[in-house]
Amino acid sequence: MSQQHATGILLASLVLPGLVALAGFAPLSAVAENAPEKTTIAIKYGIYDDGQAGWDRVSVKAPHVYVQAPIGSEWALEGSWVGDSVSGASPRWHSQKSGASRMSDYRSASDLKVTRYFPRAAVSASVAYSDEHDYTSTAIGLDARWSSEDNNRTWTVGYGTSNDSIDNSLTLGTAIDKHKRTHEYMAGVTQVLTPTDIAQLNLTRSVGSGYFTDPYKLFDQRPEQRNTWIALARWNHYVERFDAAIHSSYRYYSDTFGVNSHTFGVEWVQPIGKWTFTPGVRYYSQSAANFYFDAVLDAQGQYDLGATLAPTGNMTYKSADQRLSAFGAVTLSIKASYAVTPNTVVDVKFENYRQTSGLHLGGSGSPGLDTFNANFTQVGLTHRF
Repeated sequence: MSQQHATGILLASLVLPGLVALAGFAPLSAVAENAPEKTTIAIKYGIYDDGQAGWDRVSVKAPHVYVQAPIGSEWALEGSWVGDSVSGASPRWHSQKSGASRMSDYRSASDLKVTRYFPRAAVSASVAYSDEHDYTSTAIGLDARWSSEDNNRTWTVGYGTSNDSIDNSLTLGTAIDKHKRTHEYMAGVTQVLTPTDIAQLNLTRSVGSGYFTDPYKLFDQRPEQRNTWIALARWNHYVERFDAAIHSSYRYYSDTFGVNSHTFGVEWVQPIGKWTFTPGVRYYSQSAANFYFDAVLDAQGQYDLGATLAPTGNMTYKSADQRLSAFGAVTLSIKASYAVTPNTVVDVKFENYRQTSGLHLGGSGSPGLDTFNANFTQVGLTHRF
């Protein structure tokens, strides 16, 4: 197995606004920067379902297309498109209190990126657009990366900005002509440590202002400023004895809402002939937002609406959104890919996600939350020519 094969398997997971296509397909490695020699077309189709307490909540079907094509010997053009068809019920606030209504929606998102390659360096610019019936987002991104003379170290810097418009005047009318703006700044380094080890460290700063409230939830009022810090560390190790690789990562997140989270992940990448199998596990834990209010249960364990809402009268900001609560989660995944030819690969991936307050790091999380489960299945085809 070559060093480039062993080290060229890190994927960028901190995606700046306007750089969505990089997350799913483009490897980040500390090797020489060269324009792609072949055109790549990848087609994916994913199905997502979630629910809690026997209640099937949301189902999403999402086709995804990605294309990367060289333009001469120094340029490359990338583009992607995804269409999400969503159906189900709107989320409940807490678990035992439901104002859920049936809903359906469709989101179309696309992006385009152009890259200019230099000896040991590359500069990219991108644009992205996403639209659904009550939410529109436009974004642009710039990034640059350059390598050391021995190609064992790569530095990366990037900037992205997005402008979102929220307007549900055709449905509830609770958010009319609202806007949100986000700026992101990223810096990172990828280092080849040994012929079988590569490490990466990225730091991202996000500054957001505008409308962060969820207009579809009762008693939801959030600050109009949300700033975040994200640190991502990765280490990939090639296990020569098994001709396999271990992908490990740790991600720390902190924002001005008061949410702090930790994510630990590990995958085992095992080639067997034309097959490659990748089982993985990921653990996630977060603290509650400063303005999240807990459910209050009575002596019988039933939801007490009056006692739950009583403290919120003195709160400037408040939310019962379960996504802002304190909880932990475990994701188990398995991916299998088959090389039909050296340039054509088919793959299938399955993930199971389980979220509960009892999995919160260091003790119990927010009370009154039912276990939340989700499944994700994706099939794909990638061809280079």
